[in-house]
Amino acid sequence: MDQDAVRALYDEQMRRGARPDGPGVTVERVGDVVRQTGPAHAWNGVLWSRLEAHTADRAIREQLEHYTALGLGFEWKHYDHDGPADLAVRLLAAGLTAEEPESLLVAETGGADTAARPPEGVELHPVTDPAGVELVARVHAEAFGTDASDLRRRLLDRLAAHPGTVAAVVALADGRPVSSARLELTPGTAFAGLWGGGTVPGWRGRGIYRTLVAHRARIAAEHGYRYLQVDATEMSRPILERLGFVRLATTTPYVHTPGR
Repeated sequence: MDQDAVRALYDEQMRRGARPDGPGVTVERVGDVVRQTGPAHAWNGVLWSRLEAHTADRAIREQLEHYTALGLGFEWKHYDHDGPADLAVRLLAAGLTAEEPESLLVAETGGADTAARPPEGVELHPVTDPAGVELVARVHAEAFGTDASDLRRRLLDRLAAHPGTVAAVVALADGRPVSSARLELTPGTAFAGLWGGGTVPGWRGRGIYRTLVAHRARIAAEHGYRYLQVDATEMSRPILERLGFVRLATTTPYVHTPGR
């Protein structure tokens, strides 16, 4: 893989040329910033920027003013190859807070391991209705220890308005949801995104996560996507690298909460 070329393609298609990821959401380019704005439960934030030292502070201030006027929190999705070199420092100085960095990993669908199958006693079920979405939310809350309310609403919105752009799956063990994940398909791009892969404590280390990666890789290949993309935590990164994923960048969420 030509990592520089793939990184440039990712920046162009998935960041600079981003499409709205749900109903009621807009993506706009304002100067040298691309941002998404939607309801409070949607993902709101900056997807791409091309800033210089003399333009960065003003651009950051403009995004703060934009989202604050709407009463929305937002995320500035910073990549380590974004300029200027001190952009992260400027975001912190403006009052944003850095969350845990993640690794942008990519693999070619044709080279991905799609042979993995669930361990004995575990079955994969596609998520197509509110009952399935509820199972995904339950897994997410238990696996990550976070509130899954916004995820629940976003997934329901997507399945209702654009069902062909998301494929969610839940793993059941004796009827209990123990793992879940989703695949986001962006028409007109080369990238299919792996999101939300998580397994509840007690079921980790049994190959379920690897199975969900293989399951989604098969779907992406069937739909003609060339690359799989994932923002990987330090927990999932080693697994994905063993499956052939390559790191393209480090991405760090810088978040701002209304009222700060």
